[in-house]
Amino acid sequence: MFVSRYTMKDSKELKDDILEKISKVDNHTELQNLKVVELGKKGRISLLMKSLGSLSIEDKKRLGKEYNILRQDIIQEFEKKYKELDSIEINKKISDESSDITLPVRNGNFDEEGKIHPITGTIDKIISIFSNFGFSVETGPDIEEDFYNFTALNIPDEHPARQDHDTFYLKNKNLKDRKLLRTHTSPVQIRTMKNSNPPIRIIAPGRTFRCDDDATHSPMFHQVEGLVIDKKINMGHLKGLIKNFCETFFDVSNLPVRFRPSYFPFTEPSAEVDIGYSKEGGNIIIGSGSKWLEVMGCGMVHPKVLTNCNLDPEEWQGFAFGLGVERFAMLKYGIADLRNFYEGDIRWLEHYGFSLDNLYSSILTKN
Repeated sequence: MFVSRYTMKDSKELKDDILEKISKVDNHTELQNLKVVELGKKGRISLLMKSLGSLSIEDKKRLGKEYNILRQDIIQEFEKKYKELDSIEINKKISDESSDITLPVRNGNFDEEGKIHPITGTIDKIISIFSNFGFSVETGPDIEEDFYNFTALNIPDEHPARQDHDTFYLKNKNLKDRKLLRTHTSPVQIRTMKNSNPPIRIIAPGRTFRCDDDATHSPMFHQVEGLVIDKKINMGHLKGLIKNFCETFFDVSNLPVRFRPSYFPFTEPSAEVDIGYSKEGGNIIIGSGSKWLEVMGCGMVHPKVLTNCNLDPEEWQGFAFGLGVERFAMLKYGIADLRNFYEGDIRWLEHYGFSLDNLYSSILTKN
């Protein structure tokens, strides 16, 4: 009875009837109930489709196409209504939860201002110094491929840094294609060498990730690495740049700096950089005394790294260096525990944080 009545009824009339009902719905529950009535197994659209079984082949072809179009149109209208109701609900929540922006600030102190985090201030200071040395800033993704983080840097497959206990890997059934959280900003150097023509003079600041967590190590920390690629570059250029940078950053003239032979897979020769210091009352005094403190690593770019980046080592040479931002901030500002950087303690930030004016006036004055 129901089927025969609607098989004879014009599909446009049925569509208009359903659309009118959809337009009057004002909540998700009613809309879902209406959808079941109209599109469910016993709904009007389904019964209409079932009625095709009693028709001739020609009518089946003609009406079948028409009813399918009708069904898709009705489905789209339901989806539009769902989105409309979602939007209304979200706007209502926003309206109900809105804050009165005319309320006074905390403690009623209108002169109180925030502070710049020591990590942010230290990065800005380092960038400013190297900008004055003619370096540009390059950045790259936190999630990296094995090639950029290890292979292109001449780090062998058996190197401990590739192991799960040192590196955060993302899950992937194919171990060779696993992505990872970059362990240094060196991948930015690789990407720059592959995508740019020499000469190159860049620094790469950014977050890095390793499986460490104690008073002097964090699973997430910040690095600034540098790269220079040009013709006839040598170790003397590197040593002069590093000494100049350290003296500028620590505000110490004639800072004692030594380059201690070391090993990195991506540089040859390689060196650790130490600066002179002394201790007074438990405080580190940079620039005086006979003790040495390691602050960064550096070296001449390994010929294999240049080759991996499609650069001819016979024509191009270069040097690279890297430093930990948190370590430099700890030394510069007398911060004892690395974990304090990330605890969100307002009292600590008020003590060690930078005011906007003091930070940038200092940068402009010193550089």
